[in-house]
Amino acid sequence: MPSDLESNLALKKLREFAPEAVEDAREFRAELTICIRPDRLIRVCEFLRDEPDLTFKYLSDLTAVDNYPNEPRFEVVYHLLSLQNAERLRLKVRVGSENPRVDSLVPVYPCANAFEREVFDLFGIHFAGHPYLRRILMPEDWEGHPLRKDYPTEGYR
Repeated sequence: MPSDLESNLALKKLREFAPEAVEDAREFRAELTICIRPDRLIRVCEFLRDEPDLTFKYLSDLTAVDNYPNEPRFEVVYHLLSLQNAERLRLKVRVGSENPRVDSLVPVYPCANAFEREVFDLFGIHFAGHPYLRRILMPEDWEGHPLRKDYPTEGYR
């Protein structure tokens, strides 16, 4: 009998569509997390959005995790929702500390605009192709990125 992970429709279809894109998949408390190669993110999200059996048309959240001092240091985390199937899906993209960069999802999910600006502002992760990537919470002249684990607790002086 296959495990819940092996029988998950989204994971099965994604592995059929782009097997090279999936780095890892885990299920915890009935929530699926799929780690995607950064260079396949746009293609994967377009597929998940447009595939009639899946319809993950809603990006409900986008955030990041700093795994300092481990490499790859950052994980950009995307929470997708299929209203049609009442299903959630978490995607993760791992990026290193040297020039952390991932493609912008604004062309696929326009609501990613503000989420990506927040992650850029607080973690310093760049989103290639973002239409207006600049700080959103901190002042423009702020030094550093306050949610990085190596950011000084008292700020820079």
